[in-house]
Amino acid sequence: MTESRIKRLATTLMDATTDKDPLVQEQIYNALCYLGESEPEEILNSCDEYLRQHDKLAYPHRVIILKAMETVVKNNITLLDKSTAKVVIFLASNEMTKSKEVIRDWQQAASNVLVAVGQRFINKVMEEVLTKFQPGILPHYFVMQTFANLSVSNVFGMVPFLNSILGTMLPMLGMAKQDHMKSVFCYALQHFSESIQEYLANLDKAPDPTVRKDTFSNEIFSAYEVLFNSWLQHREAKLRLAVVEAMGPMSYLMPGEKLEEQLPKLIPGILALYKKHTEAFYISKSLCQILEASVNIGSRSLDVQLDSLLGTLHPQICAPADPSVPLTVKNHTEVLRCFTVLACSFPDRVLAFLLPKLESSNERTCVGTLLIMRQIINSAPSQMEIKKPFILSSMKLPLQDTNNKVKRAVVQVISAMAHHGYLEQPGGEAMVEFLVRQCALPSDLQPKKQPPDADDLTSDSVRSISVNTLFLLSTTVDRMNNVLWPYLLEFVTPIQFTNALTPLCKSLMYLATKKQEEGENASLIRYDLNANLPSPYALTTRLLVVSSQPYVGDCRGTAALRLLNVLHYSVHPALDQLWSKKVPLLVEHIEENTEKSLSQKEWEEELLLFLQDTLAAVSDNAWICHFVTEMCRQLNSYNGFPLEKNFLYKCIGTTLGACASKDLVQKQLQELLETARYHEEAEREGLASCFGICAINHLEETLAKLEDFVRSDVFKKSVGLFSIFKDRSDNEVEKIKSTLILCYGYVAAYAPKELVLSRIEADILKNIFQYFNTKVLGIKVETKDLTLKLCLIRSICMISQAICNGGKCGDFIFSRKAELVAQMVEFIKAEPLEAMRTPVRQRAMITCTYLVILEPHLSDPDRTELIDTCLAAVLALPPLEPGKEREENGGDALHKEMLYGDTISALKDLLKSLLQRNLTPHGLQDMFAHLGPWIRSHKEHERQRAVEVSAALLDFYLSKLNVSTVIPFYNLGVLIALFSPRCSDSLGSVRQHAVDCVYCLLYIQLCYEGFARDHRDEMVEGLKALKKGLEEPDFTVLFHTCNNIAMVIGKRVPPDQLMSLLLAMFEGLADPDKNCSRAATVMINSLLKERGGVLQEKVPDIMSIIHSKLEEVDEEHVWKAAQQTVYILASQHKSLVVSSLLGSALPFDSHTCTMWRSLATEPTLTSQILEQLLEKVNRDVPYKESKCFLLGSGAERVATPLPLAATCALYEIMSAPEAGAAVLGLYAPLFVTLLLRVSCTVGVQLPKNLQSRERRSSTGPAPRSLHPCSWAVETLKVMLARGGSEEVARAVGIAGGWELMASPERHHDGISVLAGAMARHAGPRLPLIVKNLIPTLSSVFDSQRITTTAFFAELLSSNVVNDLLLLETVMDNMTGRQKDPCTLVRMLVLRGLGNIAAGSPEKVRKHGAKLLASMVNGMDDKDDPHNLVALEAMSSLSKLLDHVEERDIQSMLLHIAIRIRPFFDSEQPDLRQSSIVLFGNLTKFSQGDGEVFFEQILNGLVTLLLHLQDPKPEVVKACKFALRMCGPSMGCEGLCDMFLNHLREDRSLHYGEFMNNVCKHLMLSYPEMLNRLILTNLFYFKSSWADIRAAAPMFIGFLVLHVDEDHGQQVDLDQLISALNLLLKDPVPAVRVKVTETLGRLVRIL
Repeated sequence: MTESRIKRLATTLMDATTDKDPLVQEQIYNALCYLGESEPEEILNSCDEYLRQHDKLAYPHRVIILKAMETVVKNNITLLDKSTAKVVIFLASNEMTKSKEVIRDWQQAASNVLVAVGQRFINKVMEEVLTKFQPGILPHYFVMQTFANLSVSNVFGMVPFLNSILGTMLPMLGMAKQDHMKSVFCYALQHFSESIQEYLANLDKAPDPTVRKDTFSNEIFSAYEVLFNSWLQHREAKLRLAVVEAMGPMSYLMPGEKLEEQLPKLIPGILALYKKHTEAFYISKSLCQILEASVNIGSRSLDVQLDSLLGTLHPQICAPADPSVPLTVKNHTEVLRCFTVLACSFPDRVLAFLLPKLESSNERTCVGTLLIMRQIINSAPSQMEIKKPFILSSMKLPLQDTNNKVKRAVVQVISAMAHHGYLEQPGGEAMVEFLVRQCALPSDLQPKKQPPDADDLTSDSVRSISVNTLFLLSTTVDRMNNVLWPYLLEFVTPIQFTNALTPLCKSLMYLATKKQEEGENASLIRYDLNANLPSPYALTTRLLVVSSQPYVGDCRGTAALRLLNVLHYSVHPALDQLWSKKVPLLVEHIEENTEKSLSQKEWEEELLLFLQDTLAAVSDNAWICHFVTEMCRQLNSYNGFPLEKNFLYKCIGTTLGACASKDLVQKQLQELLETARYHEEAEREGLASCFGICAINHLEETLAKLEDFVRSDVFKKSVGLFSIFKDRSDNEVEKIKSTLILCYGYVAAYAPKELVLSRIEADILKNIFQYFNTKVLGIKVETKDLTLKLCLIRSICMISQAICNGGKCGDFIFSRKAELVAQMVEFIKAEPLEAMRTPVRQRAMITCTYLVILEPHLSDPDRTELIDTCLAAVLALPPLEPGKEREENGGDALHKEMLYGDTISALKDLLKSLLQRNLTPHGLQDMFAHLGPWIRSHKEHERQRAVEVSAALLDFYLSKLNVSTVIPFYNLGVLIALFSPRCSDSLGSVRQHAVDCVYCLLYIQLCYEGFARDHRDEMVEGLKALKKGLEEPDFTVLFHTCNNIAMVIGKRVPPDQLMSLLLAMFEGLADPDKNCSRAATVMINSLLKERGGVLQEKVPDIMSIIHSKLEEVDEEHVWKAAQQTVYILASQHKSLVVSSLLGSALPFDSHTCTMWRSLATEPTLTSQILEQLLEKVNRDVPYKESKCFLLGSGAERVATPLPLAATCALYEIMSAPEAGAAVLGLYAPLFVTLLLRVSCTVGVQLPKNLQSRERRSSTGPAPRSLHPCSWAVETLKVMLARGGSEEVARAVGIAGGWELMASPERHHDGISVLAGAMARHAGPRLPLIVKNLIPTLSSVFDSQRITTTAFFAELLSSNVVNDLLLLETVMDNMTGRQKDPCTLVRMLVLRGLGNIAAGSPEKVRKHGAKLLASMVNGMDDKDDPHNLVALEAMSSLSKLLDHVEERDIQSMLLHIAIRIRPFFDSEQPDLRQSSIVLFGNLTKFSQGDGEVFFEQILNGLVTLLLHLQDPKPEVVKACKFALRMCGPSMGCEGLCDMFLNHLREDRSLHYGEFMNNVCKHLMLSYPEMLNRLILTNLFYFKSSWADIRAAAPMFIGFLVLHVDEDHGQQVDLDQLISALNLLLKDPVPAVRVKVTETLGRLVRIL
C-alpha cells in the first residue's frame, strides 16, 4: 500500500509537469527530489515506469523528470543497488537515443543521468551504452558526448575502455557526413586525450599503472589524420574550431616521430586558420599545446616553421584585446605563452624578429612588440641573460615615441627589466630618465568633447602608471637601490621635471632613508663619484622654492620638505638638530590644512623664517655667499612660474640680509636689477620685496644701489648710454620706473623705522617723484602709464603706513602731506565715471586714509575736495549687473565685483579716518552735509551705497565716542528724519542699513545724555530684532517695523527735538518712493488715538466712506489708518457699527474683512461685539427646507442669511490676534454654538442669490468660499486658536478632523477627533461645554444628536470626564439613547460605553453588568443590515473585557464565542478584525470553563493561522494578537513561546518558517488532531484569497512533515491527494507551487 501511494504521489507530481509556469516546474523538480531523498530507488523506479508508460509526453516535461532523476542519483549514488542502477541506465539510454534527431535539452538531460550513474557503475553504463555503439554503424550524437563526459567525470574508470572505443570509433570517422557528428567526435577525442593525459600524470593512483602513452598513440594518430586531412578543411567554422580544440591535446599523445613528420603540414595548417576565424582563442590554445608537445619531443622541424609562426603570432598581439570580450584577453594570454615556448627554444631568432619591429612607426606594432618583450623578459630570464645589452640598445627608438600607448608599454617593459637586472647595465640610465619624464607629463587640461573610446589613453594615465612604477621600483626591488641612488637627484633641479617632483622626492626619501639605515649617513651623496649631481645649494634652493606652493603636483610641498630633511647632513652638518625639529612642523602645517584653508602669506612667512633659522644655524659666510649665488642663478629657470619666482626673490632678499659681505650684496642687487623681467607684474613685486627684505639689514647698501639708478641716464629718451637697456622701448622704461618706485615703498615698509624715517622726505620721496615726473623741454609732464600710477600710489601708501607704524607718528611733521593728498585726488578725478576698470580709486583712497592721520591737518577746502571727489567717484558709478556681466565676461565680471566691494570698503575707511579728526556732532553734521544728497537720490544704487557708508560711519562714531560732559546732540531729529523713512525703501539693503543708522543715532544720543557706551537700552536693542523682517519687502512687516521704530523714536527723542522731527517727517510724505512715507503715517496714526467726538448719525456714512477709500487706495498705511478709525468708532457706537457691517454684501470683500478685524483691538469691546453676534447666530433657524415637488427630488436644505453673516463676522473678528482675551471669556458658549453650527450646516446649500453671486465673483480674485459648512468649520478653528487651544486645532488638523467634519458620511469621526483633542488639551473647559451640550441629545435635528453623541462618546475614552465628575452624567445620558431611531446614534452610544474602558477603567467593574448587557444587545440588534452596530459592539466588548468581573462575563462567554465565529471569514475586513480581536480577549476568561473553550480555540486555530496571510494588514495584526492570547491556553509551552516571540506586532514574520515550527509543536503535542487540522485546511482550498489558498496546502505539508508514522495513519490520504490534485489546477502559480511542495512531503505518512 505504501509503495503504491509513493508512486501515486510521484505520478501526481509528474502529471503536473505540463504546468507552464517555470516556478511550478521548479517546485515539481524539488518535490520529486525530496521524495527521492526518502525513497531513492522507489522514486527512480516510478520515474522509469512513468516515462515508459507516457511515451507521448512532450520532451520539455520529460526533461524535468530526467533532471530530478539525475539529482536523486547524484545525491544517493552510494545507496543505489545494481538492479535500480540498471533500470535507470536502461531508461536514460533509451531516452537519449529514442529520437535519431538531436533534441539537445532532452537528450542532454538523459546523458547527464548516465554520467551521474557512471560515477559508481561505470561498467554497467558502458555495457549499456556500448550496445548503441556498434562497429560500422554511426552512433547517436549523445552516445559520443556521454563517452566524452564520462571520461572527464570518471577518469580512472573510463580510460581502460578508451582503447576499444577508439578502435571502434576510427572507422566511423569516415562515415560521419553531418557537421554535428563530426563536431561531437572532435569533442570526444579532445576529452579522451585530456583524460588520458590526466591518467598518465597520476599513474601512482591509477587502477592499472601499466598503461602507457603508446597504448593510444597509433589510434590517436589515425584519428588525427582524418581530422587534419579532411575535417580541418571544412567550410563550417564551428567544425574547424572543434577540430583545432581536439588537435591540441591529441598532439601530446601522438607518436614522436609521427608528430615530427606532421609538423611541417600541421603548423601551417593551424596558422592558416587565423585568417578564417575572427575568434582566435581556441586556435592559439591548440597551437600552444602543439608547440609544447613539439618542444617536449625535441623537434628539429620546428626551426623551419619559426618565421611563419612569428609572422602569424605577432599580429595577434598587435591587435588590442577588448576587456569586454573575455576570449580576446584569453587569446592574448595563449599567444604570449606561445612566444614564451619559442623564446626558450630559439632566443636569438625570436629577438632578431622582435627587436627591429621596435623601430616601427605603427602604434599597434610597437605596442604589441613591447608586450611580447615584457613577456619573454619575465618568462625566459635565463635565455635572455646574455642578450641584455642588445635588448637595451634596441629600446632607443621606443623611448622617443610620443604615443601614449607606446609610452605605457615601454613603462611596463622597464618595470620587467628592473626586476631582472637590465637597468644595472650600461644604457639603463636612459630607461630611468624615460620613466621620470613620464612622471613629469603635464595634466590633460582640456576634457574631450566626446566620450573617449575604450582605446584612448590620456597623458594622465601614462603619468599615473609611471609614478606607481617608479615608487614600486624604489621600494620593492632591492637591486634597483644603487641604480636609482643618487642618480634620481639629477632630475630634482631641472625645471622640465617639475611635474615629477612629488614622486621623485618620495622615491629619493625612501632610498636615502634606506642608505642611512645601512650606515651611509655621512657619505650619503658622493660628489666625487657623481659629477653631474646638483650641489647642496641647488637642491636646497629648489626644494625650498617648490615648497612655497605646497599643494601643487600631488602635494609636492610635503614630499620636498621631507626629502630636504633627509638630506640635511649633505646640505650642511650643522643643520641636523634644527631641521629635524622644524621640518616636521612645516609638514604637519601642510597636512592640517587644505589648498583653500592655507593662508599663502602666512605659509611663505613660515618658510622664510625657516630659511632665516637655517642661515643662522650655518653661520658660515662663505656657504651663504655660495647659497645666494645659486639662488640668483636659478632665477631664470622659473620664468613661466611667477608664484615660485616671486618667492625665490624673497628668499634671495632673506639670504642677502644674512650675508656679511656688503660687496656681494651690492653685486647681487645690481645683477638682479640688470636681469629682471620688468614687464611681468609678479616679477616687479618679487624684486621690490627682495629689496625691502634686504633693507632690514642693509638699508644703506640698498638705498645706495637704488641711488645709482637715480643718477644714471637710463631714463633719458636717447639710446646707447646704458648698454643693457638700449633696446628697450619707452613702455618698458615706464615698467622699470614702476619697479624702482615700488622698491622704495618696500624699503620704507621693511627697513627699521628708527633708520628710515629720516630718509623718507630727503631721499625716498625725492627719488620716487623724480621717476614719476618726466620733464620735456623743462616742463613737468605726468605719465599716463597705469602701472606707474599704481606703483606710485602703493609706494606712498607703504611710506605712510611706515610713518604711522613708526611709534612717533604724532611727532613727525610730514611736510609733503597736502601735496601727496592732492596728487591722489588728481588720480581719482582722472578716472572715468561711467565704469570702474582699474583699482586706482581704491588704492588712492587707501593711501589717503593713512595720509590724513599724519600731521599737519588738512585745510577745510582740501578736506571738502577730498570728500566730494571720493563720494562722486564711487557712489555715482553705474550699478553692477552680476548675472548679465558673468554671462558675458566670465571671470572678469567676478573680478569687477570684488573690485567694487574693495573700493566701497576703501571709501568707508577714508571717511572714518577723516571723521576721527573731528569726532563731534558738528563733525558728524558736516560729514552728512556731503552725504545727504546721495542718501535722498532718486537712483537706487546711489542711495544703497550712501546709506551703507552712512551706517558704517555712524557705527564708527559710536564706537569711538567718549563723552566727558553732557552736551546736546542738537541735530538728532534732522538725522533721524533723514534715515527713518528709508526703513521702507524699495531696496532691502537700504532698509537694513537705515535701521542700523537709527540704532546708532539713538545710542549716540544716550551717550550724550550721560549713559556709558556699553549701556544697553531695551527699546533701542529691539531695533536689531526688526531687521530680519526687512529682508523681504512684505508690506505688513514693513508697516509693523516702521510702527515699532516710531515708538522707539518717540520715546527716546528729547522733547526739544520732537517738533523738528515731525516737520521733517511730514516732508517725507512727499517721498517719490511710496514705501518711504510709511514712517510718517505711523506718526499720524499715533495722533488719531487722541481724537474723539465721532458723530453718531454719521457712523454708517463714515463706515461707507472708509470702505470706498479702501477700494480706491491700495496702500498699506492707509489700511492701517482706516482700521484705527473703525476701532475708535466702535468703541463709541458698537451696535451701529455691527449692524452696518452685517448689512454688507455676502461674501464679505477684503475691505469689509479688514474693518471687522479692527474691532478685535480691545477685549471689553470685543466681548460685547461677540455676544451680539452669538445672539444673532442662535436666534434664527440654521436652515430652511425647500421642496422641489415638480422635479421629483427630495428636500434641499438652504442656509438662512443672518446666522451665515454672523458666522462670517465671528470668523473675521476672532482671526485677529488681539481677540484672544475676549474669546477666552466666552469660550464655552462660542464653542457649543459653533459646534452645533457646524453640525447643522453639513450638506446645507447657499441661498440661490448668494450662489449666483459667488459664481460671478469667482472670475476675479475671489474672496474665500462662502459654503456654510466650510465657514462654520473655519470659524470654529479660529475660535480654538484664539481661545488658547491652538494645540486642539493643530491636533485636529494633523488627524484630518476638519475635513471629516465637513463630510456628511464621516462627520461623526471628525467630531470624535475634536472631542479627543479637547480632552487632551482643553480639559478644564469641558464641564461648561458638557452642560450646554446635554440638552441637544433630545434635539429635533438628527445631525445635532449625532454630533453630541459622537462628542460624548469620545470624551468617555479620556479620564478627564471622571476627574471632572462628569462620567455618570454623560454615561446615563448616553445609555438613554440606546433605542434612538438613528442607527448611527445607537452605534456611537456603544462606542462611547466601550470607551469607558480606556477613560475610566476603574468604573467598568462597578457598571460591568449594565455595560455587558448593552454590548450583547448591540450584537443582537435586528435593525442593523450592515452589521455596523454589531461591529461596534464587538470592538467595544474587547475594550471592556480587561476590566469587567469574571462572574459578569462567564455566563455569556460561550454564547459570544459562537456568535462571533462566523465573522472570522467575513468579506468585510473590519468585521474579521474585530471578531478576531474579541476572540483573543475572550481567552482570558477561559480558565473557569477550560475544556469547553479549548474546543473553541481548536475550532479557530487553523483559521487564525491561515489569516496571518490575510490581504489586510489590520486582520493579520488581529490574528497575531489572538494567537498570542490563545497560546497559554493550549497546554504547549513551545507553541506558546513561539506565538509570543514570533507574533509580536513590531516583528516581521517569515510565514513559511513560522508555520514549519508551529506544525512541529502541534504534532508533538496534539498528534491525534492531525486529521481534524487537515480537514479544516481543506475547507480553505476554496478561499477567495489566493494567499490563503496557498497557505492551506503548505500548512498540511508541514503537518505531514512533522507527524510520526503511527499518527499518520488517521489521514484519509486518498481524499487529501484528490483535493491537492484538484488544487493543482488553480489559476495562481504560487498556489500550485505550494501544492507540489506538499505533494512531495506526503511521503512521510505513506
